Amino acid sequence: MIWIDVGALEDLPRQGARLVKTTAGCVALFRTVADRVFALDDRCPHKGGPLSEGIVHGDQVTCPLHAWVFSLETGMAQGADEGAVRTFAVKVEAGRVLLDAGRLAKQAAA
Repeated sequence: MIWIDVGALEDLPRQGARLVKTTAGCVALFRTVADRVFALDDRCPHKGGPLSEGIVHGDQVTCPLHAWVFSLETGMAQGADEGAVRTFAVKVEAGRVLLDAGRLAKQAAA
């Protein structure tokens, strides 16, 4: 994997999100209260809501438009809702958040 630095972990609020613009589109970075970091497509498959503006709870995010809930780990809709959001590999090293550039390139080409 080829990793790109997208910012400092400290700039990503706990139980919050940050939007990163990439060649694959807008990616939402999420940080849980336990300091786990996830990266998902910022667009809800239901009505296109900005997931980066949603509410983070546990390892899930709730879309701000129609309250659909998505797993931050798998991108799958939870409960009775159906659908999924693209996920991206992300890691934290030395306080920096890194995204898998190879996966972003593949998504941009698709």
